[in-house]
Amino acid sequence: MSRIGKLPVPVPAGVEVKVGAEFVEVKGPKGTLTTPVCPLLKYEMNDGRLTLTRLEETRQSRSQHGLRRTLAANCIEGVTKGFSKSLEVIGVGYRVAVKGNIIELAVGYSHPVLVELPDELKAVVEGQILTISGVSKEMVGEFAARIRRVRKPEPYKGKGIKYVTETIRRKVGKSGGKK
Repeated sequence: MSRIGKLPVPVPAGVEVKVGAEFVEVKGPKGTLTTPVCPLLKYEMNDGRLTLTRLEETRQSRSQHGLRRTLAANCIEGVTKGFSKSLEVIGVGYRVAVKGNIIELAVGYSHPVLVELPDELKAVVEGQILTISGVSKEMVGEFAARIRRVRKPEPYKGKGIKYVTETIRRKVGKSGGKK
């Protein structure tokens, strides 16, 4: 049995979970999210908990068990607390600014890089730290990765855009004047 899959997902007060034929729909104070239903699993709501059980013991159903439970748990956590990722812009003259739904990055190119923020996400800048928050963990993570790809941190000086929790592995530069 999957260690993650067998754990019931607690549904807090104020969150409504509907299990349909195609999707599990989760409504909460921060919004609505859906996740696809796997036909190899049985979804049950009882006593304020969502439990997933396998209908058959196949390799495919075992692999889906933990995944689908985690996706449902992420939907419930997203509509109650939300998710956020913080990025740090490091470098001389490197700046980040949010203007409406446009994120403007000045990261060493000859022009500022403009990235459009999706409607479901919010961005806040405090100094050199850009915080992206939203309801969907997938969207927040994907958008943060897209921002990071604009200028990845380089290993010699550490300049670029990195996650706040990320550590950059530094390399030694050229050794000057060997004789």
